Amino acid sequence: MSCGMEGIARNLLLLSMVCLISLINANTGPQIHNTVERVCEDIPPGGYAFTINATDRDNDTMTYSLHGPNATYFKVNENTGVVFVERELDRETYNIMEVVVHVSDGPNTTPKKVKIILRDANDNRPIFQEASYDVDIPENIPVGTTLFTVHATDADTLNAGVVRYNIDTVIPEAGENLFSIASVRGIVTLKGPLNYTSMNQFYQLKINATDGGGKCHYNETTFLSSITFSFITVNDVPDLDPRFIGLPYERSVVENSLVGQTVLKVTAMDQDTGINDDIIYSIENSSADGLFNISREDGVIRISSNIDREIIGDVVELIVKGTESQRNIHGVFASVTALVRITILDINDNEPEFFKCNETGDEHSCVKWSHFTGEVFEHSLGPISLNMKVKDQDKGSRSRLILEGADKEVFSVEPKLTMSDNFVQLVVKQTPNLDFEEKQQMVLQVIAIDDDKPSFRSSATVTINIKDINDMTPTFLQSTYRFNVSEHSPVGMTIANITAEDPDTMDKDRLIYELLPASILQYFDVEQNSGRIYVKSQTLLDREARSLYTATLQAMDTGGKVGTTMLEITLTDINDQYPVINRDSYLVFVEEGGAFEVRIEATDADDPDTVNSQIVYDIVPSQYSDNFTINPDTGLLTNSGILDREAIDPNLEGNIKLNVTATDKGSPPLSTMVTVIINVEDVNDNKPVFNASSYTFQVREGDKGAYAGSVYAEDLDQTKDFNRISFSIIDGSFGSFIIRTVLDKQGYRGDITVDPDIELDYESTRKTYILQVEATDLGQRKAIVRVEVNVLDVNDERPEFRPTGPFKVKENTTITEPVGNFTAYDKDGNHSLIYELESIKCRCNGSYTPCNSFIVDPNGEIRVNPELTLDYEQCVQAVIEAQVVDVFTEKGENSSISTGKVVIDIVDINDNAPQFFFSDSVFVVVSESASKGTSVGEVTATDRDSGEFKEIEFEVVHTQFKDTNDVITEMGNLFDVVTTQQKDIYIGIIQTMKALDMTLKGKYLVKVSATDSGGLSTSTDLEIFNVDGGYKVDLGFKLSEAEVQEKLKEIIRALTDATKATVVIVDIRADSNSNSPDSRSSPQTIIDAYFIYSNGTALIKEEVIEKCSDGEHYPELVDLGLVNIGEATVDPPHTDPLRYIMLGMMAGLIILLAVLTTSLMCTRRNYRRKLKAAKAMNSASMVTSAKEKSGPVVPGTNKYTTEGANPVLNLNIDTAMALDMDEGSSETDKVSLNSLDDSNYMTIPENETKSGSQLYDVIPPEYVEPLDAALAQRDQKKVNPLVAYNNPGFSTTDL
Repeated sequence: MSCGMEGIARNLLLLSMVCLISLINANTGPQIHNTVERVCEDIPPGGYAFTINATDRDNDTMTYSLHGPNATYFKVNENTGVVFVERELDRETYNIMEVVVHVSDGPNTTPKKVKIILRDANDNRPIFQEASYDVDIPENIPVGTTLFTVHATDADTLNAGVVRYNIDTVIPEAGENLFSIASVRGIVTLKGPLNYTSMNQFYQLKINATDGGGKCHYNETTFLSSITFSFITVNDVPDLDPRFIGLPYERSVVENSLVGQTVLKVTAMDQDTGINDDIIYSIENSSADGLFNISREDGVIRISSNIDREIIGDVVELIVKGTESQRNIHGVFASVTALVRITILDINDNEPEFFKCNETGDEHSCVKWSHFTGEVFEHSLGPISLNMKVKDQDKGSRSRLILEGADKEVFSVEPKLTMSDNFVQLVVKQTPNLDFEEKQQMVLQVIAIDDDKPSFRSSATVTINIKDINDMTPTFLQSTYRFNVSEHSPVGMTIANITAEDPDTMDKDRLIYELLPASILQYFDVEQNSGRIYVKSQTLLDREARSLYTATLQAMDTGGKVGTTMLEITLTDINDQYPVINRDSYLVFVEEGGAFEVRIEATDADDPDTVNSQIVYDIVPSQYSDNFTINPDTGLLTNSGILDREAIDPNLEGNIKLNVTATDKGSPPLSTMVTVIINVEDVNDNKPVFNASSYTFQVREGDKGAYAGSVYAEDLDQTKDFNRISFSIIDGSFGSFIIRTVLDKQGYRGDITVDPDIELDYESTRKTYILQVEATDLGQRKAIVRVEVNVLDVNDERPEFRPTGPFKVKENTTITEPVGNFTAYDKDGNHSLIYELESIKCRCNGSYTPCNSFIVDPNGEIRVNPELTLDYEQCVQAVIEAQVVDVFTEKGENSSISTGKVVIDIVDINDNAPQFFFSDSVFVVVSESASKGTSVGEVTATDRDSGEFKEIEFEVVHTQFKDTNDVITEMGNLFDVVTTQQKDIYIGIIQTMKALDMTLKGKYLVKVSATDSGGLSTSTDLEIFNVDGGYKVDLGFKLSEAEVQEKLKEIIRALTDATKATVVIVDIRADSNSNSPDSRSSPQTIIDAYFIYSNGTALIKEEVIEKCSDGEHYPELVDLGLVNIGEATVDPPHTDPLRYIMLGMMAGLIILLAVLTTSLMCTRRNYRRKLKAAKAMNSASMVTSAKEKSGPVVPGTNKYTTEGANPVLNLNIDTAMALDMDEGSSETDKVSLNSLDDSNYMTIPENETKSGSQLYDVIPPEYVEPLDAALAQRDQKKVNPLVAYNNPGFSTTDL
């Protein structure tokens, strides 16, 4: 067995050697499977593009590289083949790119061209074909007209190339609804009507073209858009009437001014400002005809006749008309009218005049007057009212007043100096001279002298009536009175009327009479008011009993002063028959204003031949008795004057009652009285009379049916047929008021109210209504009164904003004063506006975002927020929106319809110093650049400020030199800086001011400052290395000088990649040896360069040659034409094939030995396992049981070889313990127990079964190796097979 195994091993070793030699001699190159790759154009540099799919049948390690013109766009990982994007891709430039892929396994390099199809990403914006779309259109262009068409193209494909249009904004915002655009075709159409005058003349449309969006590398869909602008100019057409400007027109002119003098100029303009037609002026109406004229061409109003203010009044109103000279679009000459108010200024050309006015001083009651009357109590002080006014028709004139006359010293006139509206009074100065008993009347002259022009004077006569006071005692005319009285005179018969006299007027008819002593009163008495002495007792008057009576008559005045006289009464015989009237009463009817006659008839039974029977008729005095008379002899009663029903007490209903007496002439006379009733019938002879000359009422706006006020009128006619009144408004209502007639306590009342269907508006042009109210009785007699109704303002109008701004404020300001303000107005007279902030948006970085940089006070003032600092470099503008609220609003909304906007521009100040840009450039001075005026470095800076504040000037502050020993030396002015500008970046080019010393070793430390125009500055330190000329390296290229110049950037980049140093080119020149015979291998162009690190160290030629010869960078430098460095030729890196062959053979041998060793170990363990299994089987076969199962068992399982065996149980059996496996047994050994490699040898046919004793007769030989023993046992089975026993008591499950 061992010999067999050794033979197998030798054969395998020989076969391995043969295969290894074959592999070494037949190494194949890699295969590249990529042909076409699709790559998104928007993959950023550094992003994954694709993977080179290459295989090598030899499983050699492969390296990857890219070549070709487009290889610079990609970068490949040389070990993994993963390709990344190196530079930005653009499908629109190259939609298909081709790169050459090189895959190398060492000995072999496989190239292959791979096409890269760039997938479109939405990276192109739509481009409008025109920069702008400007059109001019007339203002009356019909709605729906196409104005223009926009068109934009997009270089992208699919949806990303589909363009849709939209109008983003319209400036002004009021035009947003005027225009529309077809989203696909780009047709711009007029959507709403235009108006050149009331709307804007120019509109700016911001039109947006947006593509359909797309994505490729990124998951997010990108939409790109572009904008263009359209300026639409609206041209005017003549469709508006002209209007007057500078309203209202109000001027003043002095009366008696010269004819032809210019008063004012009115100006009307054509509201069609784009047409601006000429205007023709005329006067349509004038309140004083012929005073003024107007120039047709220029609207100048001049005086055309003499002006007298006192005749024409203070104001003249003209209606002027302005007419366009050309017809409008309707074919007519448009016109407009305006009111011109010319105030006539007064001059002193009138004398003062006297007027008599009623007590109210109403101007309408004043009449020109020359005689005035006044009253004053005797011995009294104080003013005397005369109802006198002194007026001078000239405005503002003053009159000086003096007194003339015999009694002028008794009085003084007040005021001494008067204007036209003052009452004039006389004031008593000397009271003793006022004695009613001495003088009842005084006459004076009041002289009015014009204070400004004394020659103008006038006078008025004043009569002062002195009124009496009680200062006298009553006196009788006689000390004694004697009378004869008939006996039995009737009670009450008048004996005499004795009156006392008292000069005091207040005592006239007011003396109180009394008879003394009291005993006389039983016979006679006296009427205390009249002094009539009469009979008190008829019976007691008996002449035969007593014929003479004496008494004292006393008179007492109102002040208690008493006067007396004596009375002597003698009784005589009497006439004792009374006259008899033939009727009890009389009733007479007469119309007022008419006449009547009625006869009163009476008889007397006394002797007709005596006087006692002669009758005399008389009327008893009464209230209306003076209006009638009666013939005393005939008794004919008639009216003595015109009868007026309205003069009769209305309660009497027109009936006048008279008492008529019939008295005989006897002694004493006897009389009889009869009542006469006169009915005065009413006629309509009175018209209604208002109780006031005019009325003024007030009513609030907006109240339908509101009560304004009432007028009152009375008709003095006393019957309802003639005094019923109805009211009506005949003028001035304009349909806004109604009046209702109501019966009042005295007369009638007219209640004026607002029409229930009308709502008055204070903000309209009519704030005052002058109504003419008419009162009419049934007989159509009328009276008219003026009623003024003033409309009171109700706060019902919403406030509105006025445009304000824009305002400006400097950044960083700390002022607390307002920087701007909102302005709003309210049409209501009574309002209080409060401003409330709505929003603030600041324009920062080109877009508007919310901010709180400003605050808005309630009064609309805008202030800077003190908690924030304005920074122009962050935000350049703020747009503030606010709302205005009227807190006094009584009706409707109290806020404005729209918010107000104020723009505040933030003004830049110089608050930012220049900032230098960081640069990792290495600046050097070499011998070639050491001369004066050579640029040796540069700095770049910018300033965040704007305008002139961002302008920068560079300056070299100072220069030092630091040698290799770190010793620093001041160098003075070696360098200067030249300032240049590229957009907002300023570049300072450092130049030498003198030739530099190239023997110095080290670097220059140059401090450069950047200063803006506002004086702010900053500085930076610059290191300029002084490099010796010995470090210069000559690079030879096979390209021409022009080709080198064209590829210079690529050459510098490749050299920088190879050397990792900064490449400083000092010269490019043609090689002088390029025309030699071996010129094909010699360079045509030489580049002189220095290779310098950031620390100032430089590479020598040999170091450059070594780095450029590196295999990674050599191919690219060769492709760029590099031939040699200095005199040395640049060789590619050397490759030794034999080294790689030997390394391969050694690797193959090691692998082969490892395979053989593993094979031998596995074979050995396999046979050892089988041997142990066989031993286990033999042991199991020697155990017998009564419940023995037929057939042998499979060792290591519970599977019997005969039918009816138990199923395989999932039992955890420690097979190592059961089968005597040690810990060193491998897992392979343990697993092998479950399934023998070959179990046929364990199956023993039944005919070969022998007795159990025979098993022990066989003694196995001794073997050195278990494998040998197993093989030997297998051979023995063929000669002398063993007998298997079924033992049900012992199974492999137990094992």
